[in-house]
Amino acid sequence: MINEMIKLEIVTPEKRVLDESVDAVTIPTEKGEIGILPNHAPLISTLKSGILSYTIKGTTEKMVISGGFVEVGTGKISVLADIAETADEVNVETARAEKEAAEKTLGAWSGTDEEFEAERERLEKAQARLQLVSGR
Repeated sequence: MINEMIKLEIVTPEKRVLDESVDAVTIPTEKGEIGILPNHAPLISTLKSGILSYTIKGTTEKMVISGGFVEVGTGKISVLADIAETADEVNVETARAEKEAAEKTLGAWSGTDEEFEAERERLEKAQARLQLVSGR
């Protein structure tokens, strides 16, 4: 079928962020970045902080996502994320401050492994936000 689309739904605890038919989606997962096209094999994966991008009729849109899961089914992608923000929604100063605080904390680490992972996640989230607003 020509121009086959896949339904992309992105939801956070606060709101439904997106509900669109798209041509392709790229999602950051714990196992690496995955590209999804129509007729993709079903999968469920944990999300990693990073940039989610999707293409509609040749136009690519991007947003930061963090935490949660992605489920790919027949003709549908469901993203259940803790955070999903467009570049316009990112507070650059807050993201920079978070990044600097996390780098400082990780640089002089003396806590538990669980606390380290939480701090590393905070750093990744801040880096993804800054990456999105810088357009890279």
